[in-house]
Amino acid sequence: MSLKEQLKKDIITAMRAKDAETRNTLRMLTAAIKQVEVDERIELDDTAVLKILTKQAKQRRESIADFEKAGRLEMAAEEKQELAVIERYLPQMMPLDEVKSIAAAIIAELGVTDKRGMGQVMGALMPKLKGKADGRVVNQAVRELLA
Repeated sequence: MSLKEQLKKDIITAMRAKDAETRNTLRMLTAAIKQVEVDERIELDDTAVLKILTKQAKQRRESIADFEKAGRLEMAAEEKQELAVIERYLPQMMPLDEVKSIAAAIIAELGVTDKRGMGQVMGALMPKLKGKADGRVVNQAVRELLA
């Protein structure tokens, strides 16, 4: 079953369960997917759908940080609920310690010893971890190892 089909099936399940938050979030996700399909006149595969879901999750994380900074906790709570629904469909991300071990190997391979070589390390590391680890976690791991 494709990711789009799974989303549609889960909308129906949420409607039957009268789970409005999940239903609304899933409808928003399918609308974002449909928008890209209409704009680009293509049928999206699971990889492209996953990219859209990742983008939506990133937007929610940024909104949560902004709302919390502004003291709008009720809005942040709504965004957190939406993020939780979106994360059900995203692959499990690598933890910090795994990212650190891979980053340490890249740092040793490149021979980088200080923060000036961080861009070089990130350039080599990100293609290997794309879709497997969050960029902020990778950045944090590299910073800690080069400190």
